[in-house]
Amino acid sequence: MMTKQPLPKEIYDSKNGLTYVLSGDYYLPMIEVPKNEHPIGKYGRMRMEYLKEHHPGKYINLLLSGRLYDHLVEVDECCTHMKLALVAETAKKQGITEELKVRDQMAWVGRMNNIDSSVEEFILSEYVYT
Repeated sequence: MMTKQPLPKEIYDSKNGLTYVLSGDYYLPMIEVPKNEHPIGKYGRMRMEYLKEHHPGKYINLLLSGRLYDHLVEVDECCTHMKLALVAETAKKQGITEELKVRDQMAWVGRMNNIDSSVEEFILSEYVYT
């Protein structure tokens, strides 16, 4: 009569760098959720949804390697800083000043909204949806 050898409690897969733990009859990957030091903002969330829908392989790779959160925070911070800088630079180039804001508030709001929309479109196409 053959005796059944017990399965090891943990196994390591050198191909993907993951450790698997025996749970019942199945081995499940040990994946740690990273500590969230910074919240993921608007652009990071948009990037995550884009990766899920259009690049699921890249999304899964980042998720399983533990780099997804860092990637999303980096995209969010980069896009946020770039938007602020581009809006200010474009407003300066177009001569939109505080004087205009005081003199004709509706014109100032309209022009700033146009700048904001065009900068937003640029950032999404170049950094989030790529």
